[in-house]
Amino acid sequence: MLVLLAGIFVVHIATVIMLFVSTIANVWMVGTSSFGTASWGLWLLCNKTCQQLPVGSGGEASLKAAQAFMILSIIFSVIALVMFIVQLFTLEKGKRFYITGAIMLVCWMCILIGVSIYTARFTGSMVPFTRPHHGYCFILAWICFCFSFIISILYLVLRKK
Repeated sequence: MLVLLAGIFVVHIATVIMLFVSTIANVWMVGTSSFGTASWGLWLLCNKTCQQLPVGSGGEASLKAAQAFMILSIIFSVIALVMFIVQLFTLEKGKRFYITGAIMLVCWMCILIGVSIYTARFTGSMVPFTRPHHGYCFILAWICFCFSFIISILYLVLRKK
């Protein structure tokens, strides 16, 4: 049981770190242009220098929503980690980690909404770039999506022994 708890804790910390990296770094999409390889993400467009991500007026609200949901996912994941530690020391034997599991399900939904908005609105929408493909941050975000779902289900099923 202790090994299972330690494993869940390590995967949860890894998920928080990957969420931070995927939200902060600007490598959600990568493409080539006449200036070389460029990458863009939630915040900036980086070629040789970084600048604000150029979006039209119709895409600005979608970009802000994707940014907000990714930040919310980080917040809920950290809150769930703290709640897990608190429940680990205060929960009676035989009880389940319902609060932690519910918070991680909210984190899971935030990741789903944020990445889905970005996928629907911004994948391949940067016209001057050829051969755009997904970068490592986009892939990390989907990995965090899977991990947060698995962790939340494990928290809901797990009992304190």
